[in-house]
Amino acid sequence: MLSEASIKNLRIISYPDPILRKQAKPIETFDTSVSLLTEKMWELMHQGRGVGLAGPQVGLSLRIFVWNPSGDPKDNQVAINPKLENLQGQTACEEGCLSVDGVNVEIKRAEYVEMQAQLPDGSTYRLAAEGLPARIWQHENDHLDGRLIVDYMSPAEEIANRRAIKELTAKHPKPAAHKRKKVRR
Repeated sequence: MLSEASIKNLRIISYPDPILRKQAKPIETFDTSVSLLTEKMWELMHQGRGVGLAGPQVGLSLRIFVWNPSGDPKDNQVAINPKLENLQGQTACEEGCLSVDGVNVEIKRAEYVEMQAQLPDGSTYRLAAEGLPARIWQHENDHLDGRLIVDYMSPAEEIANRRAIKELTAKHPKPAAHKRKKVRR
């Protein structure tokens, strides 16, 4: 899948990089590179002081995300080719994103979620969660579908985050010519 050298060189990609808007492709080959990729993603997530990180956020259009609600490395988890099901309830909470640094948006998400996913060896597992883990899964799954927290901004949040978005866009070598995907609140 990926070379060890290319995995070592991964970094967190920032908005408005176009890869963040692509629909990620499933991982079909489960070899040692998937385990190496998982380890590198955990490393980057912890360096960024985040609770989750998806494939597109490291420049890979692959359906993988890592997550850890506690920050303790023993709680590191990975979801490959995840499918979220049985979403129930709804709660609003402010979210940030490692790829959209400095921007915070209040987002309504399901309180309870069930997930089926794979591990780096290709085996399948199922989990159910509520609260922060459920929110992390939904946020990271949005990345796999090309959705970002900026898509959820209210008009007031657009104004409040205007400066941070302008700074992120100015840092990007080629400003993306795309429109936000507006998400209903």
